[in-house]
Amino acid sequence: MRKLKYLFVYILPLGVYFAFNRNGWRTFTPIIFSFVLIPFIELFLKPDKSNFDQETQLKEKKSRIYDWILYMAVPVQLIMLISFLFVIELTPMNSVSFVGKVFGMGLLCGVLGINIGHELGHRSSRMEQFLGELLLLTSLNTHFLPYHNEGHHREVATPDDAATAKKDQWLYSFWITSHFKSYVKAWKIENNRMRRKGNSIFSLSNKMIVYTIANIAVLSLIYFLFDAKVLLAFILAAIIGILLLGTVDYIEHYGLLRKLNASGRYERVKHEHSWNSDHQIGRLMLFNLSRHSDHHYKASKKYQLLESLPESPQMPTGYPGMMMLATIPPLFFWIMNKRINSTTDA
Repeated sequence: MRKLKYLFVYILPLGVYFAFNRNGWRTFTPIIFSFVLIPFIELFLKPDKSNFDQETQLKEKKSRIYDWILYMAVPVQLIMLISFLFVIELTPMNSVSFVGKVFGMGLLCGVLGINIGHELGHRSSRMEQFLGELLLLTSLNTHFLPYHNEGHHREVATPDDAATAKKDQWLYSFWITSHFKSYVKAWKIENNRMRRKGNSIFSLSNKMIVYTIANIAVLSLIYFLFDAKVLLAFILAAIIGILLLGTVDYIEHYGLLRKLNASGRYERVKHEHSWNSDHQIGRLMLFNLSRHSDHHYKASKKYQLLESLPESPQMPTGYPGMMMLATIPPLFFWIMNKRINSTTDA
């Protein structure tokens, strides 16, 4: 049961499948479940700060069940995306049902597409990295991997980082600056990698070239197999997935900064440079992403092994609730700025 609890995330595609086959307000059931019901329940559930002991950790690290739970996301996401394309083709564009179904697919783009794509993108196996790229492609967010792995993990908690929100920065401006800044930086990272290898920046070894071709191919295929309405619906769903990623990035590092040392370089990344949450449902839904400090301390560490550490600054609730709170900037600042000050003083 300890391993199988992470299957809980697959309640989302079941809910979205239900929404695809309903009309009216019922198409919003997955959104209500994720951003109303879960935050409400987590107000009453005690956070679980327990970690594996060393012996158990060694056993759990070798367990392949955790990996197969991730791999399952690839066929599930692809099946749900294909289902969405057929369903949305028959859904009137000027209807509530159209909006609800697009949001449902967008939720999957964020949770299965981007979040699991992120986890697999950190793996050393090329096969697992490819599965991660495939999941990110379903959200048109493939540039995430070059910047996240080679940029964000080096620049986190500095003004240079596209994925670190400044204190008092509104979520809505962060969505724009984070996405486009990370996209530009992903190109720079790959172009520099090509120059170091002596290759042309237009080489097919440049991941951003390959990703661009793949994105154009997916968009073209959808347009020619369906129509402009379906293409628009897919793009909107992908944008929702990207905005969910942006919101997660926002709450993970909001207002936290590394100090400059005497040499003018930033101190190494520490556990206090990421916000954390041990709220249980949010942890399950996002594969322990909310134990974010430990992820930054060792990016290759598998999700099931991430630990809760006392020196990590804590969010007042789980990720779903914090994401909703971030959409109300004055309230978010009022709650989080006090925590930033106490973290800095400590």
